[in-house]
Amino acid sequence: MKREDIRNIAIIAHVDHGKTTLVDELLKQSGVFRANQEVAERVMDSNDIERERGITILSKNTAVYYKGTKINIIDTPGHADFGGEVERVLKMVNGVVLVVDAFEGSMPQTKFVLRKALELNLPVIVCINKIDRPEARPNEVIDEILELFMDLDASDEQLDCPFVYASAKAGHAVLDMTDEAKDMTPLFETILDYIPAPEGDPEAPTQVLISTIDYNEYVGRIGVGKVDRGTIKVNQEVVLVNHHEPEKQKKVKISKLYEFDGLSKVEVQSATIGSIVAISGIADLHIGDTLCAQEDVDAIPFQKISEPTIAMHFMVNDSPLAGKEGKYVTSRHLRDRLFRELNTDVSLRVEETETTEAYKVSGRGELHLSVLIENMRREGYEFAVSKAEVLYQKDERGKLLEPMELAYVDVPEEFSGTVIQKLSLRKGELQGMSIAGGGYSRLEFSIPARGLIGYRGEFLTDTKGNGILNTTYDGYGPYKGDIQYRKQGSLIAFESGESVAYGLFSAQERGTLFIGAGEKVYAGMVIGQNGKAEDIELNVCKSKHLTNTRASGSDDSLKLTTPRVLSLEQALEFIDTDELLEITPESLRIRKKILDPTMRKRSARK
Repeated sequence: MKREDIRNIAIIAHVDHGKTTLVDELLKQSGVFRANQEVAERVMDSNDIERERGITILSKNTAVYYKGTKINIIDTPGHADFGGEVERVLKMVNGVVLVVDAFEGSMPQTKFVLRKALELNLPVIVCINKIDRPEARPNEVIDEILELFMDLDASDEQLDCPFVYASAKAGHAVLDMTDEAKDMTPLFETILDYIPAPEGDPEAPTQVLISTIDYNEYVGRIGVGKVDRGTIKVNQEVVLVNHHEPEKQKKVKISKLYEFDGLSKVEVQSATIGSIVAISGIADLHIGDTLCAQEDVDAIPFQKISEPTIAMHFMVNDSPLAGKEGKYVTSRHLRDRLFRELNTDVSLRVEETETTEAYKVSGRGELHLSVLIENMRREGYEFAVSKAEVLYQKDERGKLLEPMELAYVDVPEEFSGTVIQKLSLRKGELQGMSIAGGGYSRLEFSIPARGLIGYRGEFLTDTKGNGILNTTYDGYGPYKGDIQYRKQGSLIAFESGESVAYGLFSAQERGTLFIGAGEKVYAGMVIGQNGKAEDIELNVCKSKHLTNTRASGSDDSLKLTTPRVLSLEQALEFIDTDELLEITPESLRIRKKILDPTMRKRSARK
């Protein structure tokens, strides 16, 4: 049986191509909001960090009605670091809308998400977005997309996909560039015509695959998935199984069942094939689990989530200023919070170390881990993290392998030489170079993931903020040799106290300062970057000795340069292997792992 009253789609695209804005318009034009209701922009980006950075981190479910048909929509992230989210949710849908920027065209993540959709044989609607951009080039972009389909070995049916031209911001779509633009109706119609209705037998034994986990302090874990077979009811007893863990079999009861309607969840008593449901009341529910009827226990196959490639150590803060600014500071707090994150983030791994004070946290990239750090910081946690390191593997012959990335760089032509030189020093190999239009060159590199650690800040400086760097994971390759990360050393505080203008004045001649006057410092804390390669210890707490002949007022004429205040990402990029970043809700401080100067020198000699 087909359920013609339902369509399940995912919106997939490269970062910043307008997925969330498109979903906003579909919600508005389907009548989800009242006529006079105030609606925030990018309403699906509900998390604070998503709103501030303008990126989607977690996939979100919503549903709209069009001509009596319920369209379940999943908004997915575009960043490579959150690719795990995209892989999972595609199991819930019957087709995808691929959004492509009318100027940028096919980008690394466009290829990644399209490959995942084609592997699952999902029909694709291509939506060329931002057609009202002055530099839009829709016809060339169509050719790029068709080439991409061919590169990914798409079938004839997949190649014969419909194209829709839209401006999500202006709220309209057309099927032909010469048509008059009114509203989103052409896109709605294309979804109904081209995306197949879900099929199945509503009388068969129940089967639901859990593709996403939501977490709520009050009800605990909430599993979201599509009803693949049969009907699921409140108070029904089902068996919990997992395709990758055959020994896992557990009887559980469905205590509450919800369906999506607009931006809210609506409680329902039962749901049948094709419905996307949220289930609460099952404590031990994980992504990839299948809920089956007791008389027919059969787990649905589920692709393994890509493994993490980068790791950091999260540890209890033990600096002289520890415990003064955070609310949660103990190792128990840290452990509970990290393991709680595993409830919703499948791409993350948390391992205990020899000491109870530190945990090894592995993720898909620097952005992935920095979002976790920022969330914890805002919740009142205080802790320290080490420099990000890549996770190595060994092949059958014992040779060392490391994670590789494909880096796509769009830069103004005058900066391409500098970028090529810098990435070559970081073991990057130039694979291709083309003209991207508008005076820009597009460079393609194959580079070890560790070669990109700490590079983004330097890249923005080198290209005067005009370069765009996109990366995508490219499997493991042979180890490329040592890379020297940082050419400059650190300026280190020599004693504890409060920084004074007089001490900082003499320190600023040695390099760039990270702190201003009147800030708390301690011995071993990094207060700036040295212009030369070695570390230097400086006393920034020393004030001028006053005598009868020297007036204290002459200090007022000391001119201090403005300190360089590092953001979380910049600080994570800056720290070296012998340093830590101390993170509190109020401050970010860089420090040496070993604070005592004598012990530090002794350890360096070893």
